[in-house]
Amino acid sequence: MSFVNSLRQWAEAVQLSEKGDTASALQTFLKIEDKTSKIAFNIGCLLLSNDDLDAAEKAFDSSIGKDEHLAVAFFQRGITFYKKEKFEESLMDFQQALKELRGNQLIDYKPLGLRYKLYACEVQHNIGLVHATLSRWEKAQENLLIALNLRTETKFGYIDQAMESILKQKLFSLVVIPKGLLFKPNKQYVAELETKDYLGKAKVLSSVLPADEFSGFAPLQPQVDEAPAVPKEPEVLRVLKGEPHTVLYESMPETEEELAVLPGNIVFVLQRGNDNWASVIFNGRRGLVPYNYLEPLASKIVQNTPSNSDAEIPAPPQRAAPSKPTKDPKVFSGCIVKVHFMFTIAIYVTPGQPLKAILETISTKLKLPASVLTLSYAKPGSSENVPVEESEMEVLWSCVKDNRLTLWCSTTQDNAVAQEKTVALFSYEPSTPEDLEFREGDVITVLSRINDEWLEGECNGKIGIFPSSFVADHNKNQ
Repeated sequence: MSFVNSLRQWAEAVQLSEKGDTASALQTFLKIEDKTSKIAFNIGCLLLSNDDLDAAEKAFDSSIGKDEHLAVAFFQRGITFYKKEKFEESLMDFQQALKELRGNQLIDYKPLGLRYKLYACEVQHNIGLVHATLSRWEKAQENLLIALNLRTETKFGYIDQAMESILKQKLFSLVVIPKGLLFKPNKQYVAELETKDYLGKAKVLSSVLPADEFSGFAPLQPQVDEAPAVPKEPEVLRVLKGEPHTVLYESMPETEEELAVLPGNIVFVLQRGNDNWASVIFNGRRGLVPYNYLEPLASKIVQNTPSNSDAEIPAPPQRAAPSKPTKDPKVFSGCIVKVHFMFTIAIYVTPGQPLKAILETISTKLKLPASVLTLSYAKPGSSENVPVEESEMEVLWSCVKDNRLTLWCSTTQDNAVAQEKTVALFSYEPSTPEDLEFREGDVITVLSRINDEWLEGECNGKIGIFPSSFVADHNKNQ
């Protein structure tokens, strides 16, 4: 089958799908003899929407076989495996899709004809779901924390809901590509399929004969042999700001002004400070990266240009990453504070801030008034968590290690619930760091009621969540 016929059938199948006739669209796609990776992907999507999982798996196999770097095909096949309850195969495909993102936060397939953006945070979300389905709750929580750090838009709020489900050891929804999204053929190629009459019908516009019967235009004038050339205005080219550099080593942010980059990423350096930190642009975001982790792109192209076009991408450097440079004291230097509430959040603060500033930051994150929040921390030499007060701030900041600090947060918004006492009917062993451990007969103070099944309480100086079915009202047992 010629390329023209394949292109015509491809365009026809996409039109049928957009009209809702998916059965005819699928049959038209299947009639194409020379199926490209994009066409095989479209067939797989239509079969997946019809819940024909075995046939969809084979179609995505064909798509990946023709283009082994098509991340969205790995993503779709991972969804197919998950629906077939082949969880290990699903996990491998999601991990391969993440690998094909090559450290970028997203891939926009619109230039290739698919109106879809594959986000790294969504892939991490699905990896966490597979681990949760296999009862690997710690792995699931780890991948969801990575997804929270990778998300760039507020529309990914379902990742927060997934984290809450993980803390309760409950499953959550799978992120899927919306039905009806297919790769479309190039518009210019499709336009060329239409028959066009470039010559048209001859028509007299003007004549060199003054006595010609046609009138309406002046006779054609003799042409000058050498007309002066009209100077062409130069085109205005849009250039990227900054000098391109290649990232040599992985750098994870320790402050809110730093960026997360991986080996092989391309960043644009705007300014290099005296403290050897560079202000760069990466994926549309501006932040700081150690300059000794970077290498000018021009020099790397000269050194690593392969002898032929089929050479593989060079492997990342094997030597260890250099230590990060010490920041100029004038540059913001903060720490990451992990706050345990009904769920766990992370905030960036500057060491030495007063208690009021920390409470305002946490209240903004939790969307609760700062006046109802109470903080506590693990004070050195104390077996119980100590409430954070203004007089404790100097000791609190001395507990910062490796720019990390852990706090516990509770709310006094519901005073009636906060004073409720319960007695443990059974012993409860924690399965996650957020669970509260207690023994049969222990008295537990209920701090908040999460839902009908879970409570947050305090027992033996520790705060955590526990099932409501494990306790009974203390007053009724006296």
